[in-house]
Amino acid sequence: MKRTLIEKIPIALPEHILRFTEGARIYDSSCSPEARVYLIDKDGGYYLKSSAVGTLKREAEMTRYFHSKGLSPEVIDYRTYDGGDLFLTAAAKGEDCTHPEYLGNPERLCDTIAQNLRKLHELCYTGCPVMQRTAEYVARAEQNYRTGNYDRSHFPDSFGYRSAEEAFAVLQDGKGALKSDVLIHGDYCLPNIMLDGWTLSAFIDVDGGGVGDRHIDLFWGTWTLWFNLKTWQYTDRFLDAYGRDKANPEILKVIAAAEVFG
Repeated sequence: MKRTLIEKIPIALPEHILRFTEGARIYDSSCSPEARVYLIDKDGGYYLKSSAVGTLKREAEMTRYFHSKGLSPEVIDYRTYDGGDLFLTAAAKGEDCTHPEYLGNPERLCDTIAQNLRKLHELCYTGCPVMQRTAEYVARAEQNYRTGNYDRSHFPDSFGYRSAEEAFAVLQDGKGALKSDVLIHGDYCLPNIMLDGWTLSAFIDVDGGGVGDRHIDLFWGTWTLWFNLKTWQYTDRFLDAYGRDKANPEILKVIAAAEVFG
């Protein structure tokens, strides 16, 4: 996880949040232009995220829900302040799965994230704030197709789809088979999985979560191993460790078709 020591958080903070920063080392841990993330190194650590108004509301809701399952850090505060969203959580123990300790043992890493994903998908999702995540997911892909958002940059050879039209046709033909029947993370990538000595500590960045189709997480699980380990050799191992009884290759092709639209 990126951490750059800075003098202070460069935005105005309300007093009740500012007190968490007093006497603390501050690190910029941002990894996207849409939001700034700061590690407050004090009392076990806190993370403060700032972004545009309303953009962190879903993440706060889903983090609270995952925390109620023992799967995410405690949400200390979420509010809109001075024209933006502020979201403060306790820091999770350990390191994310891009840490050299974990990347250095890819077989164990593959099995660990697959097995923890299966456990997540077997949890009761009663009370989840987002009950129809799959419908939202498909609607976004369809909207992005209509606006010409066809993303080749993160996916090798667009998973074999030769055009936006070909991928969209696969999505339209297969979307009826997608379900909303398990609690999903929504962005199941190595930086969003925290381990403490190879034991799951927490899931973070769960704003894409909700009750959805397990194959969304399975897609990202295989993709993140390829992206971070620079090889597809762990795809079959990941699906075996998760359980082939619940992994449908045809549904994964539909998810891949949706994902090329960003």
